[in-house]
Amino acid sequence: RLVLRAPQLGDAKAIAEIANDRRVAENTARIPHPYRPADAERFILGTNADPDELTFLITLPNDTVLGACGIARSAENDGPEIGYWLGVPHWGKGFATEAVRALIDHAFTDLGLMALTASARVTNPASRRIIEKCGFQWTGVGLCRIRALGSSVPIDRFRLERGIWSALKDWGPTRRVA
Repeated sequence: RLVLRAPQLGDAKAIAEIANDRRVAENTARIPHPYRPADAERFILGTNADPDELTFLITLPNDTVLGACGIARSAENDGPEIGYWLGVPHWGKGFATEAVRALIDHAFTDLGLMALTASARVTNPASRRIIEKCGFQWTGVGLCRIRALGSSVPIDRFRLERGIWSALKDWGPTRRVA
């Protein structure tokens, strides 16, 4: 159902429209609020310039922008961290889970990573469910600075190892037993 691709300057208006929602910004570390077209342009121009970060837009096949996802390596975490967000009209439709699964598969299959980390605000059970459905295991709690709030908030931290992902894929719903 989805396409993950690099953002382009022509996407700025669509990104700004869906990211300019306080509910989105308050659940991400980096999105400011309000979020204007100039913020989207800065985001796009800086995307994939850092070799330690990889960012994709999440779109429908007709190029409708739903949100974004990516992987960032950080000295703070025990492995590269995945992140994702969707515009509010696209919540609750399985898009985030589908995008995160594709991102994880890319990380382990194409990039050769051995483990990934993820986090979710403790007040965001929907994000936690996405992370857990993708096989991540809870590792503890921490704090994360949320740009839109100008403060730090409690988060749950998770980790997924390549071997566990492979086992889950082999055991998953696409495997049939005769």
